[in-house]
Amino acid sequence: MMTPKEDFIYDAFFMGRSCIDLYSNNIGAPFTEIESFSAFVGGSPTNMSVGSRRLGLKSVLLTAFGQDLVGDFVKNFLDKEGVETKFCPRKPGKRTSAVLLGIEPPDRFPLVYYRDNCADIELNIDDVLASPINSCRIFEFAGTNLYRDPSRSATVYAAEIAKRNGATVILDLDFRPDQWLDPRYFGVTIRSALYTVDIVIGTADEINAVMMSDLDRMELTHSQISDARVEGDTQESIQKLLKMGPSILIEKIGEKGCRIHQLEGSTIDAAGFPVEIKNILGAGDAFGAGFICGYVKGWDLQKAASFGNACGAIVVTRPACSNSMPTYDEVISFIEERDGF
Repeated sequence: MMTPKEDFIYDAFFMGRSCIDLYSNNIGAPFTEIESFSAFVGGSPTNMSVGSRRLGLKSVLLTAFGQDLVGDFVKNFLDKEGVETKFCPRKPGKRTSAVLLGIEPPDRFPLVYYRDNCADIELNIDDVLASPINSCRIFEFAGTNLYRDPSRSATVYAAEIAKRNGATVILDLDFRPDQWLDPRYFGVTIRSALYTVDIVIGTADEINAVMMSDLDRMELTHSQISDARVEGDTQESIQKLLKMGPSILIEKIGEKGCRIHQLEGSTIDAAGFPVEIKNILGAGDAFGAGFICGYVKGWDLQKAASFGNACGAIVVTRPACSNSMPTYDEVISFIEERDGF
């Protein structure tokens, strides 16, 4: 729960990847039979910046764009949404990244990333220093920020500054195995940054990947990495992770909602909201935006998480990520129609 401070300029500061999302228009079609795509905006921290802005927070994003039309497309959308983008640099010679997405409900949503030579991974310490990182209530970043320098070091540096200046630091694990040279590097890297983090958000797979669980025994070819599921003793992984810096870990459990694990050993369950699934992509980011909104408002953890669950439930009924984020009034109406928090 936040303690308000008058000298904070922004409610939430998001740092990390941004991209153009090209979503299949052929719902249910195998990826090889897609005939056309619709263009939206994506990238986990970018999605959350839009989601939190639609929920009424004052949000700032630190990402990077190439000097290209795709960067113009993404920035134009963010500017129209009211997300502060004036601190986002353009990176000469780099490209704004792209993702292609298939939609085969209820459980197949294949993604193809185009992040070679991408701009946002070039975020550096000078970019952080040029931003209002010392004037935010919440600093949120994604695990994908850490897969390569200079973004890796710049993100950890930003988290250090934010925490030193009174912000709550939130990490969404955002485990994308095919973005790492070896999936085991993910755990090593995340663990090295946990000292900066107050709240971690992730699924059981992601939590186990951080603590490596069975990853240390995995022998995968590159083509198998993107399909790897990380099994293990999730409760043991949670206990170990919470001893490395964070005081709260939120375990996302899909349609069942989430479970909040606290350093002192207690847990809090926040039930999900059953809906018909159209597209699960972006639901986790909607949850993060909703939770952050409630946290900034000073709600207790269960109420903030329930609000996040409602945001995620709304987004799975819609086709896109950033573009599908709900407004505050939409979420409140959704919850009230289902007997409240």
